[in-house]
Amino acid sequence: MHLVSAIAAFLDAVRLEYGYSTHTVRAYRRDLEDFLAFAEGTGGGSAAEVEAGTGDSPSAGGGPDAANNPGSVSGPDPVSGPGDMGGGDAPAGLEVSACDLELMRAWLWQRQQRGLAPTTLARNVATLKSFGSWLERRQLVPGNPASRLRAPKAPRELPRVLADGQMTRLLDRVARRTADGDPEALRDLAVLELLYAAALRVSELCTLPIAGFDRRERTVRVLGKGGKERVVPLGGPAARAIERYLVEGRPILAARAAAQGTGAARPDAPLFLGNRGGALGTNAVYRLVARELADEPGGGPRGPHTFRHTAATHLLDGGADLRIVQEMLGHASLSSTQVYTHVSTERLAQSYRQAHPRA
Repeated sequence: MHLVSAIAAFLDAVRLEYGYSTHTVRAYRRDLEDFLAFAEGTGGGSAAEVEAGTGDSPSAGGGPDAANNPGSVSGPDPVSGPGDMGGGDAPAGLEVSACDLELMRAWLWQRQQRGLAPTTLARNVATLKSFGSWLERRQLVPGNPASRLRAPKAPRELPRVLADGQMTRLLDRVARRTADGDPEALRDLAVLELLYAAALRVSELCTLPIAGFDRRERTVRVLGKGGKERVVPLGGPAARAIERYLVEGRPILAARAAAQGTGAARPDAPLFLGNRGGALGTNAVYRLVARELADEPGGGPRGPHTFRHTAATHLLDGGADLRIVQEMLGHASLSSTQVYTHVSTERLAQSYRQAHPRA
């Protein structure tokens, strides 16, 4: 089997069989596209050959010309269907047997020389390990060629967290804009209240259907990573903001889309709509959050994940059990949740230094 065909089949498997998220599939595609371009450009050369400059062609770097490489698996859509993987008319290229440990190490070494961040290299290693494991299961190679790869250790930065007063001020500021019943303002308030109340990922929020909101129980049923479903409770302010948006704001937004007609809401329809009546996109949520955080002091990221970080930290500060927070966030591993204990400890240390006379 040729390497380009194996990569295309692997991407189909993670998208259709394993149910990985769109973002994960897109990341796998980018990494393997660059890896394939490098492999084709070097002819499966070793790290020593790359260092000597035998395969350091523009296409080998996976840069702007990578999509034109004969072995490219890219298509017009980064998560397109099996017929658009780019392997149909491509030249035969390397055999999958060329995908060995030395080739993988050479690719990673080249990317390290390009100055890529340790977090990016760690993701590259994870992609190769997943691909190598799939090759082994399909018996295309005698063993996982990536099993001996080690990801570089990256310094773990603490996430940006807003103080209680900042969150209150931000949400109150947005709530004042809903006084005249503007549908966009009603939606924006409901979005921000829900992000903070339920600590949702932006993808979970944008795909949340109307039926996922239970106004009686004050919960939302979300579909998280790996297709795992969880039920998350809401506070009163978030529930009331969503209810008002459903009654006063969403019908107006839905009526703007020809497909929605009069704005009748099906249970499987998305809860949040954009300004033109279609499903609210993740980019729109990023812009909304960035705009509101621009008025708040403090540096760091200005994306929806800041609300998720803030909610988790505030829960732990308030005495919530770490396991409960893990379940609420939908983390598969407790270690992913434990970063918020470090945030709480750092905030305690900062308060101590500021307040204790002998700090």
